[in-house]
Amino acid sequence: MINLIRNAVVNWLTHKRPLPATPLSDFERIRHELKACDILLVEGRSRVSDVIKLVTQSSWSHAMLYIGRLHDIEDPQLRETLGRHYHGNPDRQLIIESELGMGTVVRALTAYEGEHLRICRPRGLGYADSQEVIRYAIGRLGTAYDERQIFDLLRFLFPWPIMPRRWRSSLFSAHPGKSTHTVCSTMIAEAFGHIQFPILPLVKVVEKDKVQLFMRNPKLCTPSDFDYSPYFDIIKYPFLDFHHYAEQRLLPWQGSETLSEDERGLYISLAGEAEKLYDDTQ
Repeated sequence: MINLIRNAVVNWLTHKRPLPATPLSDFERIRHELKACDILLVEGRSRVSDVIKLVTQSSWSHAMLYIGRLHDIEDPQLRETLGRHYHGNPDRQLIIESELGMGTVVRALTAYEGEHLRICRPRGLGYADSQEVIRYAIGRLGTAYDERQIFDLLRFLFPWPIMPRRWRSSLFSAHPGKSTHTVCSTMIAEAFGHIQFPILPLVKVVEKDKVQLFMRNPKLCTPSDFDYSPYFDIIKYPFLDFHHYAEQRLLPWQGSETLSEDERGLYISLAGEAEKLYDDTQ
């Protein structure tokens, strides 16, 4: 009975809305740009994603580690370990992620085709260190998701008047222990912490012109930390690239396509505005 309730709650939390009709990212350009140890941020579409975005006040709800293809892993033992968890095409680009309902798994990058993605690239990361990060992440494959976090997430789904505001902002800060053990970015933060690579450290001013850095507890790492971090370069390929549409200034208003009922409240049709202006002058 407990497992039935658990599965029902997990399925409800992880149910995804349909992909938008027009993508926000150019997936083909992103997948050709990726390098081993790049972090991919995702703007998720599930109820869990909405909660994480609300709590962290960010557009990004999920982070995953890009590790390349199976044959890119030079260590034969590591490649064998990875092969026990991934049985697909060895030429597929792979990511490692921790996700509610799945735990820490390896998946093909194409699972996120059509999603809104952003690349965060660790600045100055050497080859040897990148292999250590990947080694750590592969070693975490199969780790179960601490599903006690489900209840932490559920409390953010109650109506606003019922839930004290101070509770709604404490999920990732009040109790940095087991309750946040499997936030998706925790595993990645631990992997980079394994090689002493900072993400978003605490900066304390110790003297007028001196500062000291403290490593943040990886259990407190959220997807947005990679976006804010000064140690990661941000690479994004929007679906409409300004450089490809420079002559149009991204203003291709001359089309004849009409807006749907839902879209009319969000967007402006210049043709419609011209008709309205004409009617107002009569």
